[in-house]
Amino acid sequence: MTDRVLAFDKIGQDFPSPGQRTNIRVLDGISFEVDRGKFVAVIGPSGCGKSTLLQMAAGLLIPTRGAVRHRGRVVASINTEVGFVPQQAQLFPWKTLSENVELPLLLRGVSTDERTKRVANAVNSVGLKGFEQHYPGQLSGGMQKRGSIARTLVYRPDIILMDEPFGALDAQTRMVMQSDLQKLSMEAGATVVFVTHDITEAVLLADHVVVLSQRPSRLLANIPIDLPRPRNMFEPFRNQGFEVAYDAVWTEFRSQIDTGQVH
Repeated sequence: MTDRVLAFDKIGQDFPSPGQRTNIRVLDGISFEVDRGKFVAVIGPSGCGKSTLLQMAAGLLIPTRGAVRHRGRVVASINTEVGFVPQQAQLFPWKTLSENVELPLLLRGVSTDERTKRVANAVNSVGLKGFEQHYPGQLSGGMQKRGSIARTLVYRPDIILMDEPFGALDAQTRMVMQSDLQKLSMEAGATVVFVTHDITEAVLLADHVVVLSQRPSRLLANIPIDLPRPRNMFEPFRNQGFEVAYDAVWTEFRSQIDTGQVH
């Protein structure tokens, strides 16, 4: 019995090019798998299709060629079993934190008592207990991001898809959020696919780092990161083996940024 929960099988994606007769090929034969409970980071140059892969896993986009499979089934429509955390928190400003976190449960018809319990647990797990009745405008950027993660965790998705979720945060808040995410993913045994432009972030968080090439994007490497957990997010080089892991990823990635086309 396999632990595989998500598979990208020879994914190809073309997009129309305005004013041109031919399409733009963004992805060209991408294949990799994600096992249950694993944290997989995806890095690559700007425009190589990292976010496109997440959209496919969520069923928001059907690939031109190949297939995405969730627990063996082809994803051909909206995949309600995955959670999506975008770069911006996207909390509804007219709803309190508690109401924002509760929304996915309301949409799923979860009972009132169960909603109350699960919202409280999710808010507490991201360190926001006491802020339940605050509106997004009353929360800092990092707190809003925690709220966005709580809203995803509350309905216990099979896979969490994260699209550069910490990219807009300052360096200090980003490290705190990385540490929080590591703790949450370890405690929940979560399966995470995490898009980032930051090699250090990828190595510190991930069990595997998938490296994509420039467009049309191909898989350059799928590198296992064998560092002990928990990992020190604040002082990366204190993690035993960090330099070796970083060098392995950088060696694959360095040839792709010669033109300066990197986030």
